[in-house]
This record gives sequence, structure tokens and C-alpha cells, in this order.
Amino acid sequence: DTSGTTGTSRTAPNPALRVGVTPLSPPMVFRQGGELVGMDVDLARGLAERLGRPLKFVEISWEDQMEALINRRTDIIMSSVSITDARRVRVDFSDPYLTIGQMMLIRREDAVKYTLGVPTQIKGAAGVIGGTTGATLVERERPSWKRNTYTSAQQAADALINKRIELFVGDGPLVWYLAAVNEAKGLTVVRAMLTNEQLGWAVRKGDTDLLNAANDYLRTIVADGTYQTIHQRWLPQN
Repeated sequence: DTSGTTGTSRTAPNPALRVGVTPLSPPMVFRQGGELVGMDVDLARGLAERLGRPLKFVEISWEDQMEALINRRTDIIMSSVSITDARRVRVDFSDPYLTIGQMMLIRREDAVKYTLGVPTQIKGAAGVIGGTTGATLVERERPSWKRNTYTSAQQAADALINKRIELFVGDGPLVWYLAAVNEAKGLTVVRAMLTNEQLGWAVRKGDTDLLNAANDYLRTIVADGTYQTIHQRWLPQN
């Protein structure tokens, strides 16, 4: 069992808050030294504490997150989820807690190719992570590009380093993180954002109690400065 339980004891009268995560999106949610860490992880811990409920992280593949929520395997998804009209059909979203955009990770030696923005054609393939808004963006906006799909961000970064792809498209926080940890291996960011998206937490349709509690928690931590402290810890460049 790879899920983790934190907070109050198992004998607590309140049921555990089951948070769906896919720990492949640093700095939002990922594993470091065997532990789940990241901005969403810190926010989940705070929400569970606010609700007075034990916290249980449920690790699920990205493609299965919505189904797991709808089928009551989880209570809320807190895992770098972009709010989209298509997803709103299936789940309810909290108020946005972070504005991001899709960005490109490239080899520093190729930076001159991107001074004017996104090229119409590229020689090799673009790397994406399956089921993400980055994958959808490339498919919709650059249908002529060959796409290589990966299951993890570092897998895509390694492909870029080894010249198996020309670039990687992903969420801004993830791209900045990959550039930082792979700086010595020659990766960098094209600073222009390709989209403007908002992240939110997803709950089941009609779960107004949890939705209202999540929004109240978010308003509270923004007002008292807790949110800014967490944001600065994980996204110092934004």
C-alpha cells in the first residue's frame, strides 16, 4: 500500500479525508526520499487539519483520477489539476488557487530557435505527459508535430537531454522545476507561456459541504499569509 495516513489516530470519529494524488508533478506533488512532498501536499495537510479529519493520500494514475473520485475511492483531487470546461462536466472545482500556463522545456543549445516563440515545425518530436493539458495543447495547436508520450516528467527530461525529443511541453511549475534540477545537463525554459490556466481542487458533483469547506480554507490561508508562505517554498521563481 503506497498511500500514507497522517494526522489524528485511526480511532478518530471523523472519517479520513482521502486525497487523490499522482506524485509525478514536482513541485506540486512528488516523492522525495520516499515521502510525498510539494505545494499540493502541504495544502492537503492544511485542509485536513482545518476539517479535523485524518489525512490519507491515495496514489492513482493520472488517467484514473476522475473515475476514482466519481466512484468514491477518493474525496478530493489535489494534484495540479487545471480547471477546464470538459472536466467541469464531470466534477466540481474549488476556487482557483494558482494561475499557470503551459511552457516549453528545451536544450539550452537550441534556445536561439525559440526567440520568436513557438515554431510552426520542429525536426524531431515534442514530449508530453499523457492525459495532461499540455498533451491536449500540442495535439490541438500543433497537429503536424510528432508527439512522444511519457508517464513521468523526468522520463521526458531525460529524453530531451539525450536528444530523443526536441522539446517538452508541460505545466509551468513543472517545467521550471525540471529546468532547475537539470540545469547542469543543459536544459532551460522558453519563458513565454503558451496558455493561461487555473488550478483547482476537484470534488464530486454535489459534494457542496466539502467544496464550501475547501473554498473557506483557501480564503483563510490567503488572508492570514499561510498560502504565500507555501507558495514561496515551492514556487520561488513565480
